[in-house]
Amino acid sequence: MLNKYPLWKNLIILIAIAIGFIYALPNLYPDDYAVQITGARSSTDVGQRTLDSAVAAVKAAGIKVKGSELGQRNGLIRVNSAEAQLKARPVVQSALGQDYLVAINMAPSTPDWLRSIGAGPMKLGLDLRGGVHFLLEVDMDTALKQRLDAFSSQIKRELRDEHIRYRGGDVSGKRIISLSFRDEQARSEAFDLIRNQHNEFLLDKQRGGKGEYNLVLTLTEKQVKQLQDYAIEQNLTTLRNRVNELGVAEPLVQRQGASRIVVELPGVQDTAQAKRVIGATANLEFRMEARPDEPDSAVEVYPFRNNPQRTARLEREVIVTGDSVANAQQAFDQNGQPQVNITMDAAGGDLMNRATRNAIGRRMAVLFIEYKTKTEQRQVNGETRSVDKRTVERSIISLATVQSALGSSFRITGLDSVNEASELALLLRAGSLAAPMYFAEERTIGPSLGQKNIDAGLMSVVIGFALVLLYMLLFYRVFGIVANIALAVNLMLLVASMSILSATLTLPGIAGIVLTVGMAVDANVLIYERIKEELRSGMPVQSAINAGYSRAFVSIVDSNVTTLLVAVILFAMGSGPVKGFAVTLCIGILTSMFTGLMVSRGIVNVIYGGRKVDKLSIGGKLANA
Repeated sequence: MLNKYPLWKNLIILIAIAIGFIYALPNLYPDDYAVQITGARSSTDVGQRTLDSAVAAVKAAGIKVKGSELGQRNGLIRVNSAEAQLKARPVVQSALGQDYLVAINMAPSTPDWLRSIGAGPMKLGLDLRGGVHFLLEVDMDTALKQRLDAFSSQIKRELRDEHIRYRGGDVSGKRIISLSFRDEQARSEAFDLIRNQHNEFLLDKQRGGKGEYNLVLTLTEKQVKQLQDYAIEQNLTTLRNRVNELGVAEPLVQRQGASRIVVELPGVQDTAQAKRVIGATANLEFRMEARPDEPDSAVEVYPFRNNPQRTARLEREVIVTGDSVANAQQAFDQNGQPQVNITMDAAGGDLMNRATRNAIGRRMAVLFIEYKTKTEQRQVNGETRSVDKRTVERSIISLATVQSALGSSFRITGLDSVNEASELALLLRAGSLAAPMYFAEERTIGPSLGQKNIDAGLMSVVIGFALVLLYMLLFYRVFGIVANIALAVNLMLLVASMSILSATLTLPGIAGIVLTVGMAVDANVLIYERIKEELRSGMPVQSAINAGYSRAFVSIVDSNVTTLLVAVILFAMGSGPVKGFAVTLCIGILTSMFTGLMVSRGIVNVIYGGRKVDKLSIGGKLANA
């Protein structure tokens, strides 16, 4: 029978609409304005007493509290407006002191029954929800110096393996390693060995004083460029892994220029916590403790992290670094104390085995390295200005006796708390940075500014939607009502799909929704005009409806598929705002095809299918069969 769907097709439409309604529903519950409290250190937790003190301080300041709740490591105080949120932040900070970090944030208000089935609102981008923007500068000089130190240790180890004796070796500048030998024969043997195994260097024989024969190794320009590119790419990969560990939706991490990286975290207002995880250069170095008779020139002295007054003398030569860490997990030792279990890659495990099999009974240190930026207030031309000072902190986490030759698995003990162990494992698991980074720029976009963008975007969608509804109603009468219902279902399915897929809505994404609203009726216009043509040619009403939908199908699919391909290319090659536009456009095209071809056809079948119809109200005047 013409214009009648089988039961299974009707069920598909009804199920799709029902699922769309349920998963679009959370977007009607806007996030609450909130003040977030976290510990200044990873070892500081927020307890109920702390949260109660903060709530009492907010109420004492005359600010109405909507609610409060305690999370795993933070507390939230909900208020009624952005203005109250901004007023409450300094009040809470003053009440709790510097042991806690207080930031403005947005807290979800979705009912529990929707959360229980995994339904949640769309993620909002940086321009809508607010968040933080960081511009990080990669220290290329330190990257080259670190790599040169690694080359120096490797070359010295190769010389010892070949029994080529050398007097000393120093790294000078950012590109040069100098080796000294007692005689010409040893230098020549070293020259041949290094030339065959290390094409990264240009070699130059020089004569030194006091009977020394020197060999100068200089990094080539090509190698310098490769090391710099590697530093940027490795840091990009590490940052993406760290951001993923933070659980931020649709972050932006991309290279800018020769030595800078841009990081944007939508929805994150706690800049201190983000900086602590993203900017930390949580690298490790494993070194042997120096022997008592070793000269001071071959030894470096470092303090212990948990007891700075205690120090230890370590060899300058590094056994292996955190770059070789393949996995890291927080755990507990036999005494219930926190530790980090580390698994190294094959190369790192081999280096560790070679270093420890002849060092049983000696102590090995785990050196923790942090590159930090501290802001200081200085007087410049009579004005007080904030000046960033870059510092490097090296401290010993563990100093343990080697009981047997070690392989690829280790454990690090001596950590202050479970949170510290968990954070260290997170950073090592995400990967170490190839070079230290410093925050060149930091910007916070508040939720109040994002709300203005949301209001403007919603207004554009409402206006566009209303104009399309009016146009279709005036030109296609009853069929216009059908198209409008299908358009409303399309918009609902679009919102639901973005919520289910955890896609992030940005301001350009709203533009994509507005475009989708305009494009969604194209299929209906093609179908309705085809029906009118068939009616004018004398075709019966039921046949004209069937012909309109079936013959317009190919044109609709062709036009939408070509647009979909363009949207996919935009998503694949674009970044930031372009991707936000492409995401909504891709989803909108798919939902438009479903509603235009199936939902509207199903509604028309319900109205006209299975009965005798003499005329259709499809625009202008009645079109008779």
